[in-house]
Amino acid sequence: MEAGMRDAEVIRSAIESTMECLESLMDDERVGLILQASTAITDSIRKGNKLMICGNGGSAADAQHLAGEFMCRFLKNREPLPAVALTTDSSVLTSISNDYSYADVFERQVRALGKEGDVLLGISTSGNSVNVLNALAEAGRRGIGTILLTGETQTAGGLADLVITVPSTNTPRIQEAHLLIEHVIAELVEQELCKDD
Repeated sequence: MEAGMRDAEVIRSAIESTMECLESLMDDERVGLILQASTAITDSIRKGNKLMICGNGGSAADAQHLAGEFMCRFLKNREPLPAVALTTDSSVLTSISNDYSYADVFERQVRALGKEGDVLLGISTSGNSVNVLNALAEAGRRGIGTILLTGETQTAGGLADLVITVPSTNTPRIQEAHLLIEHVIAELVEQELCKDD
């Protein structure tokens, strides 16, 4: 098989596996969980609270992306919605990692910035990221709502109020599905909170 044909097969295979992964999100359970997540975030913001988001690597990029959708705009020109990515302040991240542990980088920010009624969205393709799990646990102790986006191998147990799993062990496919879920949440929250804009 020529290199070009092999490359075309790689492309088609990636697209097919992504489509299968995204289609799995349409089952009633996952649709219901996404609705619950968007409702929890909407209710929190409506009461004057905020969304905090954390994750590592590609999930850190997702956290920043979603915070940007809230703070700027998604589909509508409207007032900014309060959201903060706990992944963006290099001085905070490196000082906590250096003086304490990388396992504490999000948990300490939740302690400093979080208040009862806020929502923390943790993103972890494995579901086993210690720093994300620590943040979820701390949020739970403080009366902060918790949501975890993860893959099928997660072992987070009862650390999050809502766990939305993508039924895959393939990190790129999970990340692609997470981005879709995040965009749907942004659209639903914006639609509900900005009806008159």
